[in-house]
Amino acid sequence: MKAAVVEAINRQINSELGASYSYLAMSAWCERQKFTGAARWLRLQSQEEYMHAMKLFDFILARDAQVDLKPLEKPRQKFKSLADVFERALAQEQEVSRQIDALYETAFKEKAFAAVAELQWFLTEQVEEEKTAREIVAKFKLIGNDPAALIDLDRELGERVSAAAPSTPATT
Repeated sequence: MKAAVVEAINRQINSELGASYSYLAMSAWCERQKFTGAARWLRLQSQEEYMHAMKLFDFILARDAQVDLKPLEKPRQKFKSLADVFERALAQEQEVSRQIDALYETAFKEKAFAAVAELQWFLTEQVEEEKTAREIVAKFKLIGNDPAALIDLDRELGERVSAAAPSTPATT
């Protein structure tokens, strides 16, 4: 693979790990506020973002390229409300979508067709990630500060089950 593509994928690995770290911080905030359902949802989201990073990590290794891990920025740890947490989550997913689009464009321009094929999964995944976050934010807007509704939504968020790990060329 061309150096520009490897470098771009390495940046995305770091971004996915940063998203995982951010979701973990959000989960900790929710846990401290006793929103245990939201904390569970966010912890599972952190694990999912980590799996995304590992999918790219394994792809780089399968192509016999160099993985280049960078330091992670400290994530935001204070939020105004539970709704604020999920508004931040939506904004994060929208940013990751922009990053994936740019990465796909780089791979396409460089004619890195194996990377283009690998990244198709991420494009589809980001549509679902944004949709889910947008739906949760909409529910928060609908219920406002109604304590009973917040408790119900927290319970609903806690019912999330973990997603299966995506397959990668290095492991299949």
